Amino acid sequence: MADRTDAVWSATGTTPDAIEAALRELLIERHAENNKFAPARALNMIVFVDREWSGEIANRLRGVGRYHASRLIVLAYEPRRERLDARVTIAAEGDPDTDEVTLLRETVVIDVGDRHLDDLITIADPLVVTDLPTLLWSPHGHEDIVQELLALSQAVLLDSVDEPVAREALNRVCGLTERAYVVDLAWLRSIPWRERVAGAFDPPRLRRELRMITSVEVRHHQDSPVTAMLLGGWLASRLGWRTSPLVGHGAALVGKAHGERQDVTLRLQAAPEMTVRGLEGVTIETASGRLLRLDRGEGGLHAHARDPRGELREWTIPGASRGEAGILGEGIRQALLRDPTYIPAVTAARAMLP
Repeated sequence: MADRTDAVWSATGTTPDAIEAALRELLIERHAENNKFAPARALNMIVFVDREWSGEIANRLRGVGRYHASRLIVLAYEPRRERLDARVTIAAEGDPDTDEVTLLRETVVIDVGDRHLDDLITIADPLVVTDLPTLLWSPHGHEDIVQELLALSQAVLLDSVDEPVAREALNRVCGLTERAYVVDLAWLRSIPWRERVAGAFDPPRLRRELRMITSVEVRHHQDSPVTAMLLGGWLASRLGWRTSPLVGHGAALVGKAHGERQDVTLRLQAAPEMTVRGLEGVTIETASGRLLRLDRGEGGLHAHARDPRGELREWTIPGASRGEAGILGEGIRQALLRDPTYIPAVTAARAMLP
């Protein structure tokens, strides 16, 4: 069932203490109205966003469904703003007239200007639910703001694809990991591909062929070389390959990774016809003649496999794409988890940088 707005409070020229007091009062009123109302208490999320794009970001966050943060604090930045304005919304998940507890999720939107940037910690701190992890997201950059708000955060959400230069994207990730857990949407877009590649070699009789891989080609959106590098870095880190700088070759980056038995040819190929971010396809070949090819297609991933005898098999893996709303929802969920494979993949990917 869609969220139903239960309570709204707004004020102009307000203060962080007044906003926090309004939140507490609204929650008390909702619980007094029906004792089945209970505030969700899993995750805080702080979003710093340019105010002119706040509607777009709100729409993206509404699309994450059940992965919505328990308390969302949006700092909407408008450069020449002098006054601190705020709006608090409390929404109920489901129908309180049933026998089940109905969770309440809180959204606080605060309009801030240049004069408030030095006080963002003071503004946000009273609104963060203590003893809960906090996820920080600044979808339009503002690296200086991110560095400041890290004092309140345990996890940072970012999208390495947003960085125009792959080197800057990977260097930024490595810097942030020293202070917080990083959730990278570029990495999450590769989940279906990683799952299918791992699954293809999961049967015990095929696992030894992982050590016999001779070439990997990753086809990607022209603005998503980082996603391709991360997939290559994942394979390298999991299989013990040593990576080295790739070389530009037209619309591709090509080079070698060095395994225990043999070198592996790597090719990251841009696909200019691709209209959505992420990966378009992956092809893996082994010394025995086995081939696995996965291509993005209608209805899921289209898989092509050739065994060492030359026999071909084709099938479709349905439901592989989560869409951008699904990727963002998964990013919020990942703030409560820990993926031990990401940092090794980033490390291997950095070594591929031309």
